[in-house]
Amino acid sequence: MEPIGSTQQPTAASGPATSPASLASPDSEEAEAARRRRRAQFLRELHEAKALRDRVQPRRARAARMRQAMRMRTFRW
Repeated sequence: MEPIGSTQQPTAASGPATSPASLASPDSEEAEAARRRRRAQFLRELHEAKALRDRVQPRRARAARMRQAMRMRTFRW
């Protein structure tokens, strides 16, 4: 089954069709690795900011934990 948007048609002159996975260039792999590094850094900073907010505003953090616990208890799977 061809991926949606695939324009490559195998012909007798072009030989066997190449898979989309083999078309991935090193540049795209490097870009993917860089995106993952940026995402990991963002998530670390987000977690740190939430922890700081919880330390600075303990009453609000406790209320948020209680609301989250209530949501989890009433959630239907």
